[in-house]
Parts: sequence; C-alpha cells; structure tokens
Amino acid sequence: MLPTILPNATPLPFVRGKAMPRDVLRPFGKLDVLYYYREVGKALLDFLRGKELASKVWIPGGPKIIKRASKHGELYIEQLVESVDEEFLRLRLHSLKEVREKLTETQARVWNYFLPRKLCDFFYATNGEGEGKAIERIFFDIDRPSEVEPQEAQRAAKVLVELIRGDEEFNAILPDYQVFCMYTGSSFHVYLLLEKELPPEFYNMYLRFSKSNPEASFTGRWAERMRRKQGIPIAGGHEKLASQLTLDPSQTPSGKLARAPFSLHMRDAKSIDGIALPLTEDMLAERDLIGELKSYTPDRVLEDLHELRKRIPE
Repeated sequence: MLPTILPNATPLPFVRGKAMPRDVLRPFGKLDVLYYYREVGKALLDFLRGKELASKVWIPGGPKIIKRASKHGELYIEQLVESVDEEFLRLRLHSLKEVREKLTETQARVWNYFLPRKLCDFFYATNGEGEGKAIERIFFDIDRPSEVEPQEAQRAAKVLVELIRGDEEFNAILPDYQVFCMYTGSSFHVYLLLEKELPPEFYNMYLRFSKSNPEASFTGRWAERMRRKQGIPIAGGHEKLASQLTLDPSQTPSGKLARAPFSLHMRDAKSIDGIALPLTEDMLAERDLIGELKSYTPDRVLEDLHELRKRIPE
C-alpha cells in the first residue's frame, strides 16, 4: 500500500535541471498531481491521442467531482503535456483568482481539471465524448468488491484473455485486434484495441449484457464460462454485487470514461491505495504479481517509465 498523503508534509524543493523533483506529488512542497500527470502523459501521447481527457477530483469532506469535455471543455493529452511547466506549477501555489491573468486558456482548463492541493484520478473518453461514435477500442472492467481478493481478479483477467483468443465465433466476427491489459490500482482492465473502427451498434449486438438473457452476449457467455469451468465468482453486467467480480463492458461506447494508464487510484480524499499500471499478457500468470504492483509509488513509476511504457501498444 502506498503511503498516506499528509497535507502538512515537509516541503521538498524542486530539483532544477534534474529528471524530477524529490517528491513527484509535491514538486514545490504542496500536493499537486499535475507534475506527475505531465510526466506520465509523455508516455501516453499515442495511446490517448484524439481522446478527450477527464478527471475525478477528490474533495476532503465533500463530493467527488467528475471533470469532462462535455461539461468543462475539451482537453487533450498534448495540451496537458505542453502547457504544464515549472512556471505554471509555481503559479498553482496561489489561488486561481490571483494568477488567472498569467495563464493561457489551456492552462486555465488544465487547472480546472486537476485542482491544486487535491488528489485526482486521470480518465479519458474511451471512444470519444458524445453518443453514437465509432468504436476504436473495446474495454472490459473486471470490477472487484473489497470482499474478493485481487488475486482472483488477476485470475479472471488471465482467463478472460484466454477465452477471447480461443472463441472462434468471436474471432470470426472480429479478427483484427490487439489485447492490452492493465492493473487499475485495485483490479484489472482488458482492452481490445481494434485495427479497424466498428459501428457503435456492435456494442449492443455482441457485448452489452442482458440480465434477462445473460448468454445473448459474449460478455455473458465468457462470465458464465469463468464461473462454471474455473470457479471464478463473476457475473456479467454493470451492477456491483457483493462477494463477486463483475465483467463490465459498459464503458466501451462513446460518451463513457476509462481510467488512463498510470492514473493514481484513491482510497479516499487524502490517500492513494494504488496506481494503474500497464501489463503484458504473460504477467497475468505471475504468482506474486499483486505484491509487485502494490509496491509501486508515483516516484517509482517515473523512475521506471521508460520500461513501463513499452507495455502499451502503439
């Protein structure tokens, strides 16, 4: 588990001219996730190109606020990477009202998406904002309640990839894709990155889970096979169920959001309990994978970023 974020931690100065500050979440002594997200953003330029960014801002003692293009204006990964520099980060030590005239419009938007002195998750629009757009990537979330061990979610991700690759009917319908796996900081995501765009109707025809007719979709069939043949406690759908995993493809259609690789994962508004990390398929078979993934801190992600980015398909 990662260390709790303490608001009054000892300031650690930015190391001018070095690869990163001594504390990547406090580049100038106060909590600010933007330096970290700017740095990992450099490894995500291809993966997130053309995708509207989004965030979830954690307000201590208050609600979690989703910031997204449909409500807060479009923001893209290139804009985030290019607009966040040392001067901008130093301005964020002040209130927005005090320094607004010194910011570009893009910087003001970045500020709004990732508020200073707040923990923020990093999301993006899976297949773009707005409804009815083509599908470029299919996205399965293996949702894990606290009662289920993360190792069981790992096993589900491994078996899901095997089922997808071995399903002749599915591969006859959709022959060209790359599998991409990711640890979310708590559970696992499995992507199918498509060689050719699919019409939006594909989701409803083949992937959308129906509680009244579970095996009408590949989602329901794969979940049932995992449960029946592998003994994995899992069901298809979006509904969160106690004591079992959920195989959920519902964030695939346009207008839905996905967690970005390297996003922080929060336990609450003051503490981080994981980091989203890209994986190779082979890693899903590793016995000690969960322990290794949980050992990552934001500092270590940036130290290992050159190698971690190799796991993200181009």
